[in-house]
Amino acid sequence: MTTSYANLLKPLHLGFTTLKNRVVMGSMHTGLEDRFYNYPKLAAYFGERAKGGVGLIITGGISPNRSGWLLPAGGTMNTLGDVAPHRLVTHAVHKHGAKILMQILHSGRYGYQPFVVSASPIKSPISPFKPRQMSDKQILDTIEDYAQTANIAKKAGYDGVEIMGSEGYLLNQFLSRHVNQRTDRWGGDIENRMRFAVEIVKAIRAKVGEKFIICFRLSMLDLVHDGNTMDEVITVAQALEKAGVTLLNTGIGWHEARIPTIVTSVPRAAFVDYTAEVKKHVAIPVIASNRINMPDVAEEIIATGKADMIQMARPFLADPFWVNKAATNRVDEINTCIACNQACLDHTFKNQRATCLVNPQAAYETELVYVKTKKPKRIAVVGGGVAGMSAATVAASRGHQVTLFEASHEVGGQFNLAKVVPGKEEFHETIRYFKVQIERTGVELRLNTKVNREQLEREGFDEVVVATGVIPRALKIDGSDAPQVLSYAEVLRGAPVGDKVAVIGAGGIGFDVSEFLLKPEHQPQPQPLEDWKREWGVDPNPNYMTEGGSVPPEVEHPVREIYLMQRKTTPLGIGLGKTSGWVHRAQLKKHRVRMLRGVQYKAVTDEGLWVEMEGNDQLLRVDTIVVCAGQESVREIMPSETEKTLAKYHIVGGAKLAGELDAKRAIREGAEIAAKL
Repeated sequence: MTTSYANLLKPLHLGFTTLKNRVVMGSMHTGLEDRFYNYPKLAAYFGERAKGGVGLIITGGISPNRSGWLLPAGGTMNTLGDVAPHRLVTHAVHKHGAKILMQILHSGRYGYQPFVVSASPIKSPISPFKPRQMSDKQILDTIEDYAQTANIAKKAGYDGVEIMGSEGYLLNQFLSRHVNQRTDRWGGDIENRMRFAVEIVKAIRAKVGEKFIICFRLSMLDLVHDGNTMDEVITVAQALEKAGVTLLNTGIGWHEARIPTIVTSVPRAAFVDYTAEVKKHVAIPVIASNRINMPDVAEEIIATGKADMIQMARPFLADPFWVNKAATNRVDEINTCIACNQACLDHTFKNQRATCLVNPQAAYETELVYVKTKKPKRIAVVGGGVAGMSAATVAASRGHQVTLFEASHEVGGQFNLAKVVPGKEEFHETIRYFKVQIERTGVELRLNTKVNREQLEREGFDEVVVATGVIPRALKIDGSDAPQVLSYAEVLRGAPVGDKVAVIGAGGIGFDVSEFLLKPEHQPQPQPLEDWKREWGVDPNPNYMTEGGSVPPEVEHPVREIYLMQRKTTPLGIGLGKTSGWVHRAQLKKHRVRMLRGVQYKAVTDEGLWVEMEGNDQLLRVDTIVVCAGQESVREIMPSETEKTLAKYHIVGGAKLAGELDAKRAIREGAEIAAKL
C-alpha cells in the first residue's frame, strides 16, 4: 500500500544497527518502573506499542544511584539483580522488531526525597528539599554510576540508553547558569558547565563499546532566567557528538519554567525550528519533540529536513497503533492525544500510575482487556457523550449488538462545548475518533432520539448503559431568571455576552468560560504560532541570543472586563490539574481578570449582580452573569433498586456522579462496564 508518510516511515541506518522507521516513543514515566513486581505490566505496555509499529522506544527514567531518585526508592539500575525484570521489557519489544533505550535520569534538585544533590545548593521551586552541592568526588562517582547503569542495561537487552539532560534535571542543572554557580572545573563558562555531561558520555561509550546507541536529550530552549543561548546549546551538541553520542533528542523548557511547553494550548510542533537550528551544526541524527501528535505534522518535519526523527510520548499512550494506522492510511482511526495531561503527568505528580484520558487501557493492558464475547447481547447505550461513546464502541468491538441513542443532532456531549474554548481545539479530534469507531464497530446510532425506559423495554435490550450526562446547575437567587443570566452551555454555544461579565463558579468550567470570553470572536483558532510565542514570551528567533530563549511577553488587551468568583475562600483554581492549572491561572491574571473568593451571591438586578464580600454588600455593574456553579446528573431513565425491568441497567459518567466535569472518569467507566458485559 502506498503511504502518505514515506519520509516518516523510512528506515534510519545508524551504522551498526537500523531503526525500521523515524518514529520514537519518548520517555513517559508511568510509575510501573519503580517496582520490579510491576515489570510484567510494563512489558505488556511497551510490547503493545512495539506491536503497533513504533521504531524506537525510550523507557521512563531510571536512576543511576540513590541520590538521583525522583521518589523515595524510585526505579534504579545499579546491580546485576536488576537485569531479570528489565529483560521482560526488552524481550516484549524486540519480538515485534522495535528497538528500545533505557533512559537514565538523575533528578538532581527535582527529587522528592531527602538525598537530593545538584550543581549548587539552590532549592528548586517544585521540590521541598534543598539540594547539597556535589563535591568533585561525588561528580566523578556519579559519572561511573552512569557508565555502570548503561552497562547493566546492555546486559538486560536494551539497544542503548538515553541520557536525560533536559527539562531541568541534574545534567541540565550543570549545563545552565540558572543553577550552576560553581567556580571549579564543573562551573563557569559553557566548556566547564558541559564537562559533566560530556564525561558521562565518554565513560558510557568506553564501557559499552561502539555498537550501542547513546541518545542524549539536550535542552534546546531552557525558558528560564540565566538559561543557555542557542550558541551555547550548539557548543554542547557538538561536544556530545564528539564524545560518542549516536542520537540527539530535543528537550524544551524546564519543569519550573513559566512558559507552557506541552499543554493542549501550545500549538502543534511549536518548537521544531529550534531543533532544526541545532541540526544544522551536527552530523548525527536529531530528534524533534513536543506537541507533535498527528502524522501530517510529523511527515512535514522530516520531509523539510528540520529533524531526522520524531519523538512522541503521550500520543502513544493515546494510541499504541499510531504508526500502523498511519502506514495503512487509517489516520482517521488514530485516537489522538489531546495534551490534557489529566491522566498522565497529573497522575505522575500524584505518585499514581500514569494512563490516558482518551485511552484508559494505557498502562492497564493486562487489567482492562477487551475480550471477544462468546454470547453476544443486545445493548442500548443512552447518551452520546464520551462516556456513552466509550461504552458503545468497546461493547461493539467485543461483538455485542449495540444501539447508541443521542437526544441531540450530534454526538460528543460536553466535548462539543470544550472544543470551542481557545486552546482546546484538539478536543475535535476525540469526537472525530469516536465517530469513526462508531461506524467501524457497527454501532447503530440514533441521533435526535430522546428515548425513555418504556421504549427500551419494548425493544427488548438485554443491557442498558445510562450515560445521559449532566445539565448545568441553575443559580437560585432573586433575579436569576433574568435574560442576562446565562449558563456556561449557552455561552459556549454562542449566546451574546456583554462587555462586562461576572462568571460565577471558579472550577475548570469557570476558567474555560473566562478564557473563552477574553478572546475576540474573530480570532483564528487554533492560535497562530507567532501570536502564541509573542503572548508567552518565547524568542521567535531559532538562533536566539536571549537567556534561555525567553523574552518579555506581549499581551493583547482583553475584549471584556471579567470577574471570576467563587464561594470558597481557597485560592481560585486550586483544584485544576497540577501540570496545566498554572497555565490557566496565568492566562487570566495577565488578561486582568479579577478573581474573587469568599463571595456570597445575593441578587441579580438591572444594575448588575449584588454580592457580599467580607460582610459588605457590593454591586458588580456587569451586563452578563454566566453561571458555572456545577452540574446536576440527568438520570431519570435509571430505574430504582426496587423496580423490575427486563434489561439490566448500568450507569456511568456524569449521570452517575456530576461533580466537576470528568472526562477521564467518564471514558474509563464506559470502557470498564463494556468490558464486563
